[in-house]
Amino acid sequence: MRSSRIGLFGTAVSMSLKSLPVGIQSFEQLREDNCVYVDKTQLIHRLVTSGRVYFLARPRRFGKSLLLSTLLHLFTGRRDLFKGLWIERETDWDWSRKHPVI
Repeated sequence: MRSSRIGLFGTAVSMSLKSLPVGIQSFEQLREDNCVYVDKTQLIHRLVTSGRVYFLARPRRFGKSLLLSTLLHLFTGRRDLFKGLWIERETDWDWSRKHPVI
């Protein structure tokens, strides 16, 4: 969605607004549709590298499916989906290594 507003000196400024990902549970769809995404890849990296077993007990509509979709694409090496996010910029994640995902 594109909109414009009046800038500092009365000139039109074009803004590209991102849509809200209401009901989207797929990390791939969220990134490809250029939706608003709060980057939690630093927490995901810590989760993946510092533990063994986790029990994700959260209420419904709390992002469990989106988290698992994000992990799926991280473990299958989909670097293109993580472009500009913390895990792609700040870590030495081995994107060529594929991990089995159940």
